[in-house]
Amino acid sequence: MNIGILGAGHVGGTLGEAFAKAGHSVCFGVRDTGSAEVKALLDRIQGRGSAGSLADAAAFGTVVVNALPWGAVKDALSALDLKGKTLLDCTNPLMPDLAGLEIGTTTSGGEQIASWAPGASVVKIFNTTGYDNMADATYRGQGISMFYCGDDADAKKIAAGLAQEIGFTPMDAGPPTNARVLEPYALLWIWLAVFGGMGRDFAFQVVKR
Repeated sequence: MNIGILGAGHVGGTLGEAFAKAGHSVCFGVRDTGSAEVKALLDRIQGRGSAGSLADAAAFGTVVVNALPWGAVKDALSALDLKGKTLLDCTNPLMPDLAGLEIGTTTSGGEQIASWAPGASVVKIFNTTGYDNMADATYRGQGISMFYCGDDADAKKIAAGLAQEIGFTPMDAGPPTNARVLEPYALLWIWLAVFGGMGRDFAFQVVKR
């Protein structure tokens, strides 16, 4: 599968590397294709990746991953043609100081993104844990829970399959409006990691009797 990734920071780079290791081809959309960080990332994925503009990445992928900072998302997506694409939204509408979410309760970042990318099938996924867990999703021999939501069954199946391929246990969290729940859930993980003394080497897990 060809996967375009908007952004090559911690989340975009880690997911791209994981997808490449799983056998997919990736194209990173970045501002500077010649940066040392991008070159190092492409070296690590050993020929299964390339870098170009955001438009290049969007055109390359049948699946496109939004891993841009929240403040850059609206302008970026509004300038791209994502009609017919599966758009995996990994972004949380975080305040710059991580003190909270800029929007929530009555709407969500995921719903806003769907309005900025008309014609795309948006699935909220890969937003509820840190990039360290995207590099290694296994705890005590089990893949940690990865929730996803959206309204397109085929797009959700693609999202769940990719999550499972890189080690997660995917869990369908329902319709797009449930991004209103998943984004605050992500904020809890972030608060515990950054302010609560947990560090980044932990995960939430669903367990059943």
